[in-house]
Amino acid sequence: MPVLRISAKGQIVIPAATRKRLGIRPGTYCHLHVQDGVLHIIPRPENIVESLRGRFRHCGSLTEDLLRERALDNEREERKYQRMFGPQRETVSEKP
Repeated sequence: MPVLRISAKGQIVIPAATRKRLGIRPGTYCHLHVQDGVLHIIPRPENIVESLRGRFRHCGSLTEDLLRERALDNEREERKYQRMFGPQRETVSEKP
């Protein structure tokens, strides 16, 4: 395990082998996280959106969830309308 020394300015040098293994290049942003007295340096991906792709795959289809929620909203609105105005309501048919 490499030993690092902190400079007078609070800087450290990450060894070249470690930078290469983690893909850290000049200008790479990193997150710092302290947990139980241990400093964790976590490189931030260059393309954050791309790095999250597939992360929520196990959660199911968000589109299907949204469509189900909208159908429930429509049913609630229809019941509310019928309570207020009765069952006579014009519906707009969808075009084929």
